[in-house]
Amino acid sequence: MVAADAVVSVEGRRVKLTNLGKVLYPEVGFTKAEVIDYYTRIAPVLLPHVAGRPMTVRRYPNGVDGKSFFEKNVPSHAPEWVRTVRVETPGSSRGAEFADFVVVEDLATLVWLANLAALELHVPQWTVGARGGRRSPDLVVFDLDPGEPATVVECCRVACRVREVLVADGLAPVVKTSGSKGLQVYAAVSVSSPERTSEYAKGVARRLAREWPREVVWRMAKAERTGRVLIDWSQNNPAKTTVAPYSLRARARPSVSTPVSWEEVEGCRVVEDLVFLADEVRERVGSGGDLFAPGKPSRLPR
Repeated sequence: MVAADAVVSVEGRRVKLTNLGKVLYPEVGFTKAEVIDYYTRIAPVLLPHVAGRPMTVRRYPNGVDGKSFFEKNVPSHAPEWVRTVRVETPGSSRGAEFADFVVVEDLATLVWLANLAALELHVPQWTVGARGGRRSPDLVVFDLDPGEPATVVECCRVACRVREVLVADGLAPVVKTSGSKGLQVYAAVSVSSPERTSEYAKGVARRLAREWPREVVWRMAKAERTGRVLIDWSQNNPAKTTVAPYSLRARARPSVSTPVSWEEVEGCRVVEDLVFLADEVRERVGSGGDLFAPGKPSRLPR
């Protein structure tokens, strides 16, 4: 029997946990306690990938079958030790000029968010400095989104082509599942201006759509996407985020945005080959470590 509430010490921080027995994934009976346990155990590989990145969370207080909401601003009841950073948000749908984001750099903050039923963790491709100043992007991302009846299997074929282009350009790409339907290819980069990653990604997407028009599209129009894979280059916009490596997703089962090897991508034949749940991901990390280390940043070609 899981206690309903508890107060725990996490690396010297006092964290209150509530409603631990609440089921957040009804199809499999996965509780809030299990969500917190997952994030606690996966923290050693998750935290390095979100450090310094203002985080947007998607909260599911009544589980994945209930209403959810994205939250950028730190809640007013946040502990004083939670790091926050004020970031300008031009074009905000709510008209706000800035938001006070949480920056997750320690286990206590991660556990505190998990207790808020923040199942999904989303971060930008750039970091902030010690004083909160925004840096230029250090990652370029290609978000591969299949249009039905295409699936992650077709995304794998496209991902391999993206990889070929990036390697030829001197980059060292890594890949992960979205935890939903697609794949995401990343590479560590060094750029002189915030716009360079979007420019580069758009160029790659347009090139591949031109070379493989039956399989790839680069425009967002849904009418063009049936049976093809969208290479969503727009995720490099500094105002956008992508789901963090090792984040849970709000699917029927507790699937995870899981780093995978290129051998797994090349060998994917059915959707189930690249679907990983929380328990499986912990086992993968325990046996194979972190497959998502981006390596040394490379300059983008002109």
